[in-house]
Amino acid sequence: MTTKKACPICEAGIQEIDYKNTELLKNYTTKFNKIVPRYYSGTCLKHQKELANAIKQARYMALMPYVLDLR
Repeated sequence: MTTKKACPICEAGIQEIDYKNTELLKNYTTKFNKIVPRYYSGTCLKHQKELANAIKQARYMALMPYVLDLR
């Protein structure tokens, strides 16, 4: 039997995921700025959806890059 991992955002007691909090959002993106899937990040479904929407909104507002330029 395996035990379920607890959501790190639920454990931290974060009430709202804001698109302006880029330090939190960077923890849930890869080095190529792709959104990390749920099974890697360990977040619950509710917070994964909020994270994805916040990351997309931060990209749209130019607070985070869409892709990493490795040139």
